[in-house]
Order: sequence, then structure tokens, then C-alpha cells
Amino acid sequence: MLSIVGFIVVIASVLVGFILSGGDPRSIIQPNEFIIIFGAAAGAFMASCTNYAFRQALKQLPQVIFPKDISKVTYLQTLSVLFALFSKMHREGIISIEKDIEDPASSAIFTSSPLIAKDMQACHFISDTLRTFLTTGKADELGELMDIDMESISAELEVAPHNLEKMAESLPGMGIVAAVLGVVLTMAYIDAEPEVLGHHIGAALLGTFLGILLCYGIFGPIATKLSNLQAERVTYFRFIRESVMASLKGLSPIIALEYGRRSIPPYYRPTFLEMETTLKGTGSSPAPTA
Repeated sequence: MLSIVGFIVVIASVLVGFILSGGDPRSIIQPNEFIIIFGAAAGAFMASCTNYAFRQALKQLPQVIFPKDISKVTYLQTLSVLFALFSKMHREGIISIEKDIEDPASSAIFTSSPLIAKDMQACHFISDTLRTFLTTGKADELGELMDIDMESISAELEVAPHNLEKMAESLPGMGIVAAVLGVVLTMAYIDAEPEVLGHHIGAALLGTFLGILLCYGIFGPIATKLSNLQAERVTYFRFIRESVMASLKGLSPIIALEYGRRSIPPYYRPTFLEMETTLKGTGSSPAPTA
């Protein structure tokens, strides 16, 4: 919703400012210019992409309007899932969670938190790490293993914004192409009345205007939005990493969660009381401290 509002503000500001300056909005409706600029840029974008990169762009673009935001609720539900796993491990040993980590989709622990149950990438990030620990019994190198996984996730999420940013950078150039073509067409009217000649010159200059507006007002912000979503996603996985590693080092479940909680950005970070209340509400109450 915020992105939609932003795009409306961009377009409305340009149009209102133009109208208040005495301009006729009908004079900037030039579909041919838009076809040249956007069509050429889209074609260049497709030419620059591999099949993988193009699919990633199509996959991530809807998130500009319908983003899968990480929120405080997401972090609280993840804390609840992690605490349930850590507590079970602490009481009954790592082997007790074997069924949970083998199939998170059917695990009561994972499915008890709807936001986490829908995020299979996060579920597998947790379960694959714990499965590796269950198999090897060694926690020393799991931190590096999780870092490799996070780098892979980050690299995948970076593909779409990187390519869209390159496309945005090309739009002013495509606008110049449209403008030059407009000037070429205008030459055919060089002996026409000043009003006719002025109309064609204005239409030609509109190409430069559209290229710059699409770059800095539409596609540049789209690429930035996807980059911000990528950063938030990686931060979320880093929080999971800190929690899991603290638990595998032998710390008590609540202390392991505290390591994770303090790695959450302050804007999203629940207080200790909020975390404790959530754990009690899900039946995963932390043990009282001395």
C-alpha cells in the first residue's frame, strides 16, 4: 500500500505542478513516446537477463505492491517456535525433535505459528541446521554453514533489484532515443506554422521527460524497495542464526532466545516482557529465573 501511495504522489505532483504552471495535461499524453521508451527498456532488460534472473524478477515484482513484510509479530512467532524446539531439546535431548525437523510442514511446533508455517524457507533454515547437528553432534562449524546459507539467500534476493536498477538507469537514455526520433519527425514540419512546429517539438522533448520520470519516479524506487526487502529478510535470518547457535552451544532456551532477541533491529525488537507473554500464551512458558 505504501508503494502505491508513493507512486500516486509522484504522478500527482508532476501533473498538478504542470497544470498550475498553465500546462494542458492532454499535451503530455503521447502513447508513442511511452511505447518507444518502455518497450526498448523492457527489451534491453530481457536481453540482459538469464532465464533464472528473469524468473526472479517476475517472482519478486509483486512484492512491491504486496510485500511479505517482516514485522514484530513475525519475530515473536519465530521466538515461540524456537523456544518450543529448544525446550524439547533441553528436556529430552536432540533426538526428541527428529520428527519435527524431518517434516516441518506436519510438525505441531512449526504449524502452531501461521507466519512461520507459511515460510518454508525459514522452516528449512532452522530444521536443516538442527538435522545436521542431530547427525553429527558437532556445533562448531554450524555457524559458518548457516552463514553460507544466508549468503545464498541474499544473493538470490539481490538478482531482481540489481537488474531492475540497471533497467532504471537505462531509461533516461531511452528517453533521449525517443526525443531524437521526435526531432527527426519534426524536421518534416520545418516549414509548418509555428503552432504546428511547436507541438511536434514539445512531443519530442516529452521523451526525455518520460525517461527521467520513469527512472527516478517509478523503476528506481521499485529496485530500492526490493533491496530493502532483501535487507530485512537477511536480518531476519541472522536473528534465527544467533538463536540457534546459542542453543547449540548449550545455553538454556531462554538465554538462547535472548541472544536472538537482541540481534533484532530495535524497531521490531519485542521487549523481554512481550516475548515472555507470547511464550506463555502459546504454552511454551520459560522457566522462572532464580
